[in-house]
Amino acid sequence: MNLYRNILLAIDFADQDDRVSQKAKLLAEQFAAQLHIIHVLDNIPMPDTPYGTIIPLDEDSEYDLLQIKKNKFIQIGDQLNIPPERRWMVWGEPEQEITRLAAQEHIDLIIVGSHERHGLAVLMGSTAKDVLYHAGCDVLAIHIKDE
Repeated sequence: MNLYRNILLAIDFADQDDRVSQKAKLLAEQFAAQLHIIHVLDNIPMPDTPYGTIIPLDEDSEYDLLQIKKNKFIQIGDQLNIPPERRWMVWGEPEQEITRLAAQEHIDLIIVGSHERHGLAVLMGSTAKDVLYHAGCDVLAIHIKDE
């Protein structure tokens, strides 16, 4: 019996995402699981775009900031050898889109990076915590130390 068959890596382009990505790749290899990847756009304006909209990765965008993010996401997917059909860039609330995709794709494990929190950020929560409480599968939060 294979404990995990489908692993979803949620990335936010933080400085140490590479460390989280490499751990996700190793876990997928150890479990002979398929690795999926998602990036949720929540920090750039997307006029007239409803939440939950999947951003096509095979089309260039005239919106420079979006194109930069798409190129970086594609590069990470290529480095991890994740086929295009298991890559999602979505506009919306990270917790909602990550858990929605996990249910849709029958994900067994979600991997997220978790940043150190200080001051008011501790009270306001984090994406990792929100995913943990709302996911219908296991969640692994990999600690990312802020420099």
